[in-house]
Amino acid sequence: MRLQDKVAIVTGAASGMGAATARLFAREGAKVIVADMLEAEGQAVADSIKSNSGEARFQRLDVSSETDWDAAVAATLATYGKIDILINNAGVSGSDPDRLSIATWDRQMSINAKGVFLGMRAVIPVMQKAKSGSIVNTSSISGVVGQTFVHMGYNASKGAVRTMSKAAAVQFARDGIRVNSVHPGLMPAMRTSVMSADPTVRAAMLKAIPMRREGKVDEVANANLFLASDEASYITGIEVPVDGGFLAM
Repeated sequence: MRLQDKVAIVTGAASGMGAATARLFAREGAKVIVADMLEAEGQAVADSIKSNSGEARFQRLDVSSETDWDAAVAATLATYGKIDILINNAGVSGSDPDRLSIATWDRQMSINAKGVFLGMRAVIPVMQKAKSGSIVNTSSISGVVGQTFVHMGYNASKGAVRTMSKAAAVQFARDGIRVNSVHPGLMPAMRTSVMSADPTVRAAMLKAIPMRREGKVDEVANANLFLASDEASYITGIEVPVDGGFLAM
């Protein structure tokens, strides 16, 4: 198993890419903290992992809360004694008809950008003591290019994830900590999606993808698995698009 005896925190793990990642990591031998604000859904993911002979526990986590992060790390250490992997996956969709909304900007930056920073801030001291660790931050194709259908705050927040991942990679490399980012393209609509969930908008988005299909959450989970595993032991500071060729154009 590729993650045998590793301990992984996966945020936004109650659904979508996070849930797919949590389940895959458990199948690969990891002890998984299923972290999310959605308690019933998150507990269901943890229970489904345990019913398939995996190891998991649910942790309620608002990624924009420093207090919640401190509690999540403390609970993980109390249960498993270490943290080997952090998958900073939690985020909110970027589509908003009001492209100049300050409220949307603030929400995007608080969850998508600050949440990733707080996650790294919480686990890096633990990983420094162990002299090892892997962090994978979920950015987006929106962190690389501009788009007509998303709020600027989404592009800005995902761009922040992209560059802060590189900064953390070089700043903590000597501590044995690797930091990389994954950049999903068009995926199944999120719970928080608005414009990107509209069939007309999605049809237009599909036309811009060389592979002419949306991605699957398991395809992102597989990228997370590789970067989190020891197979990527000499890989840090890179960005991995999972986008059907969109960024290659």
